[in-house]
Amino acid sequence: MIFSLLKLTQKSPILTIHLKNDAKLPTETVLTLLKKLQSDGLLSLTPDGLVQVSTNDRIKLTIKLVLLGADIQQVSNLLCWQEFEEITAMSLHNNNFVVYKNVRFKNPNRKWEIDVIGCKHPLVICIDCKRWSHSISTSTLNKIATAQADRTNALAETLPNPKLQLECVKWKNVQFIPTIISLVPSSFKFYNNIPIVPILQIQDFLNQLPAYIYQLKSFSKTFDHL
Repeated sequence: MIFSLLKLTQKSPILTIHLKNDAKLPTETVLTLLKKLQSDGLLSLTPDGLVQVSTNDRIKLTIKLVLLGADIQQVSNLLCWQEFEEITAMSLHNNNFVVYKNVRFKNPNRKWEIDVIGCKHPLVICIDCKRWSHSISTSTLNKIATAQADRTNALAETLPNPKLQLECVKWKNVQFIPTIISLVPSSFKFYNNIPIVPILQIQDFLNQLPAYIYQLKSFSKTFDHL
């Protein structure tokens, strides 16, 4: 039923009857499951049968669905792009990173954009969120990794920038780390020392980051605050 719930609430709240029909379950079973999810803080059920699911709730339900054994490729299609970025940003925030989304800048005359940036001294993780649902070729991954390294290097070079109020410009020594977050696992964990992290393993990646930070591709920057 959670699969149907996520599928039907991608754009707006739904009525209980619509969920019942899609899930092909008896009304009593649907109501029991909805009330359980509501008690767990994962949705809101109104007396007139309207089911409301916030973005944060959809993220939690998606993770719950995967933990219950659902196919991650099918689950990935239930999330819109903004929700994928939100999962990434929320994971960084929960690990005490200062988070910025959709950061746009120019350097020197080219426009750049980084999906999510996480700052936690002395690290700046620059993330490109990718939604591939199947294995990708080495040549395609090379293009993705190279492009993210170029974006990260461009950000390091353009700072300090009065148009970008990032936490890291307050520090002296900074390491900028290009990172790719995918919805589904890749056959690669690293490509040219750039981490390729499945979204459901982002917590493990952040936990282990201090142990292998010096093995990753990074761009160093020193800010002079004198």
